[in-house]
Amino acid sequence: MFNLVLFGPPGAGKGTQAEKLIEKYGFNHISTGEVIREQIRKGTELGRSVQSYIEKGQLAPDGLVIDIIADYVAKHKDAKGNIFDGFPRTTVQAKAFDEIMEKNSTPVSVMLSLEVPDEELVKRLLLRGKESGRADDSNEGVIRDRIDVYKAQTAVVADHYKPQGKHRAVNGLGTIDEIFGRLCQEIESLNK
Repeated sequence: MFNLVLFGPPGAGKGTQAEKLIEKYGFNHISTGEVIREQIRKGTELGRSVQSYIEKGQLAPDGLVIDIIADYVAKHKDAKGNIFDGFPRTTVQAKAFDEIMEKNSTPVSVMLSLEVPDEELVKRLLLRGKESGRADDSNEGVIRDRIDVYKAQTAVVADHYKPQGKHRAVNGLGTIDEIFGRLCQEIESLNK
């Protein structure tokens, strides 16, 4: 099974690229944000636990997010591959994720990190905010704070995968198709 961690700051295009990769390769897509929102909609115990943090504008605690991922992995052992989008977000999550994947005999294959300059991210997110109406994408100050939090807390996860030889930086500038082509090159170079 091919397990891809799609990585990058807010506005890097992870969701857009994940959709294209799913279509081409037939991978499952797990967005922790979507899974959490689904758990909340269903009113599960896990969803209720996470909702209290989200309502306060906080990230869900590592333990809860790890439980969600462990549950997902256990239920999708027969998949052709998985794209993990938005996870892991911390080094603690990355270490726990490796343990979950090893326990299920399906280790992380690669982390593809979309690299995009800050000013381009701000421009993309403001545009997305206008189109979608998402409040967190409509305020430049909030956007810059999110980018700073990503750099301080999440970007360091790449350092967890670099010594394993699993981290690949991918230029996230250009057209959607150009970026997609670069991601496909990386995936296909690993599947030879």
